[in-house]
Amino acid sequence: MSAVPAWQEDLPPRPVATVLSLHVPGSLPPGVEAALWRGDQLGSAVTAVLGTGYEALDAELPGGGWPCHALTELLCAQPSVLEWRLIGPALRQVVGQGRSVVVVGPPQHPHLPGLRHAGIAEQQLVWVRAQAPAERLWCTEQLVKSNACGALVAWLPQARPEQIRRLQVCAQACDGPVFLFRPAAARHDSSAAPLRLHASLGVDWELLVHVFKRRGPAHEGLLRLPSVPGGLAGVLTPRLQQPSRLIAARQATREAGRPPAPPPRRPVVAQPEVTADVVGSPDPSRAAQRIRQHVPAEH
Repeated sequence: MSAVPAWQEDLPPRPVATVLSLHVPGSLPPGVEAALWRGDQLGSAVTAVLGTGYEALDAELPGGGWPCHALTELLCAQPSVLEWRLIGPALRQVVGQGRSVVVVGPPQHPHLPGLRHAGIAEQQLVWVRAQAPAERLWCTEQLVKSNACGALVAWLPQARPEQIRRLQVCAQACDGPVFLFRPAAARHDSSAAPLRLHASLGVDWELLVHVFKRRGPAHEGLLRLPSVPGGLAGVLTPRLQQPSRLIAARQATREAGRPPAPPPRRPVVAQPEVTADVVGSPDPSRAAQRIRQHVPAEH
């Protein structure tokens, strides 16, 4: 009796190389290999990314830019100070593609002349006035679900971790980047956003950025991104473009012209205490006796 079924007798023999390729260790399909991320490596661009406009920042982000189909949390100590300077170059690319930018609940009114100078026309900017935290969250979620804009910028200072997680799940179906601006105190809260950054202002008009969460090894140090506010680059003199040098020069001049420190003073010996009844005593002998009691005897 043959061990091979009758229906397999007419089939051609299977190539040995094909059988061996199924057992080669480490071989994965191209799609799985592209989606695989190892913790000691910087994440690759599994989805589309949008360039930040800063080469130093692109080099530290997985895929080389702001991720699409995901949330990006940007933490700042004070709102409405540096947000537009940080994401302005990316929004200019979105507007250049003919897509709109939706802003939800900004703390201050968007400055249209400054946005025009940054290349963001007001015709492609949609401003959603939402004051209450629940209104901001609802508007942000609906815009992410509908995929109705090229880029979404929302201020959610009071969002909870479970709400951020829900937005991250919805953002996976959104083609454009989703930026969430939150206070610096939210750094210690858990978040489902795959990319989180902390930004602050430097002395020389630069942005100090620390990427404290990303798909890759931990980022050490600060990124100094040159970012002069719009309209000031052509007005500031070379000296004012680097105020740190002026501050250092003034500090050195002040220290050079400072008079020498006075010598240390000698300790003051406490004088004997004379009570009122001694001073005002009508009897001189009694007053002298009281004074002798307060003055220590000389040895």
